[in-house]
Amino acid sequence: MSDSPSAVVANRRTPLYADHQALKGTLVGFGGWDMPLHYGSQVEEHHQVRRDCGVFDVSHMRVLDLTGAGVKDFLRHLLANDVAKLTHPGQALYGCMLNPAGGVIDDLITYYVNDTHYRLVVNAGTAEGDLAWINAQAAGHAVEIQNRTDLGLLAVQGPKAAAHIAAQLSATQPWSALKPFHSLRFSQAGTEWFVGRTGYTGEDGFEVMADAPAIVALWRRLIDAKVHPIGLGARDTLRLEAGMNLFGQDMTPSTTPLESGLGWTVAWSETRDFIGKSALSLQRQQGVGRRLTGLLLTGAGVLRAHQKLFSQGQEIGEITSGTFSPTLQRSIALARVATTATTPWEVDIRAKRLPVVEVKPPFVRHGVAKIALG
Repeated sequence: MSDSPSAVVANRRTPLYADHQALKGTLVGFGGWDMPLHYGSQVEEHHQVRRDCGVFDVSHMRVLDLTGAGVKDFLRHLLANDVAKLTHPGQALYGCMLNPAGGVIDDLITYYVNDTHYRLVVNAGTAEGDLAWINAQAAGHAVEIQNRTDLGLLAVQGPKAAAHIAAQLSATQPWSALKPFHSLRFSQAGTEWFVGRTGYTGEDGFEVMADAPAIVALWRRLIDAKVHPIGLGARDTLRLEAGMNLFGQDMTPSTTPLESGLGWTVAWSETRDFIGKSALSLQRQQGVGRRLTGLLLTGAGVLRAHQKLFSQGQEIGEITSGTFSPTLQRSIALARVATTATTPWEVDIRAKRLPVVEVKPPFVRHGVAKIALG
């Protein structure tokens, strides 16, 4: 046994790392990557996406191409949502990949390219584990799995996203007519582009995939066109306002979709089996003991993850994600609580019990408040 210090593994860097430095981005470690937290003002970046448009480097996320004669049947077994819903090339589906106990291994988007080709986009921090899990489950299936580390990804989000994509990428493609959770594939100037009308902000937007040099060039054209770069900080406040879950907080390998506000992503069928189905079926029969809900702090303060919730002096759950909402100018949160918990509720913030109101997410959608602020 050596008593020498263990080697420190450096974070990975996206193809845009030098650009983030040049733009004075504040870089932080995230999911094993050095990523920009903000470029000056997280709040201003948040408002920029709500009011106009912003561009995010999401090249830390992983693209996996699954191909082969057995790929559709394999994905119907691997995922809790059913890819059989995808009937036209370009359609996309959000859902979860579960362990046998029904816990969430990851949430992901699946794109239907054709009957023998599906594209998955998985989270950065879980990518290697996801790949290992998928490879293990694919044994015996006629499926090939390609880890597309050659691709970069951008998210162009905001009410003016379609206009900016048309101006900088292709004015000949039907961007305005492209439906949410649909995608386009096309070649332009020797580059293969894959663009989905998807996002993680609650605004209109697109997620763009291409080889790394093309993504760097597109990023620079968008910045030159005065599209603001947006960091991870605003990405988190935007997604929370939109009521979107974050893996590792609002859902985990020890919580099921039924406990995480994601029951709608589970496609039940008597004829289809999927990993985790037996556990979910039992939980549904016996009753779900916990549920995910939204909270609004009625007074001053900031809601944060892991703060405890109480009803009549008894602990009933805890916050999974919390923040101060720049759009609402109020503190909001997602929380997992006992299904039997009765209101009113209080949150413990620095040993003080403050009243919170249960609300149904989303909090904000397309820049408009979706809850009553009181």
